[in-house]
Amino acid sequence: MTTTNFATASFFTGRPTTEIAKALLGSTLLYRSSNGLTGGLIVEAEAYLGTNDTAAHAYNGRRSKFTEPLYREAGTLYIYQLRANLLFDVVTQPAETPEGVLIRAIEPTHGTDQMLANRGKSGVQVSNGPGKLTQALGIRDQTDNLSLIDDSPFTISLAETRQPRQILAVPRVGVNPDAASGQLPLRFIVAGNPYISDSRKRDWRDDHGWTE
Repeated sequence: MTTTNFATASFFTGRPTTEIAKALLGSTLLYRSSNGLTGGLIVEAEAYLGTNDTAAHAYNGRRSKFTEPLYREAGTLYIYQLRANLLFDVVTQPAETPEGVLIRAIEPTHGTDQMLANRGKSGVQVSNGPGKLTQALGIRDQTDNLSLIDDSPFTISLAETRQPRQILAVPRVGVNPDAASGQLPLRFIVAGNPYISDSRKRDWRDDHGWTE
């Protein structure tokens, strides 16, 4: 595991993808563009476990131009389009082991005015979902797809972190619930945070689920 203040490629290897997904919660995803720095605390991350995971793009060894980033080395960015949305994923295992973590939601902390302008929304709607957070950050295309995070305009800060009071493992969103992997608890959330993609107001905590 990296000993720097940033999640370099070495952060995304050497341990199970589920552990990496949990370790990302409370760290800060940052994106630097011509409009400045935007970003926020990661509050929801979803693990995809490769060729045996029916919900994964690489299930049964599927390999194409679309899924090629998954087969690259750990720390490779997999920025892909699903319907009208761009989604942000990081590869978590050595080359040819196509596993990754989808960042599903962030709590804005940097460039919040720009994020509001990018989304044209306010409150939790700014970044409470994987397509919403990419819009909020200002990601407009797949230019950085296949890049290593070390060599991209993205940073995951391990210095700007908050400690989750409780991490819950729950089923993933938007996958076939009847498939073999459909109900596996591979989505990890900061319990009580209002920016979780399917959160209910009655579950929101005043501290947003952080210990301090």
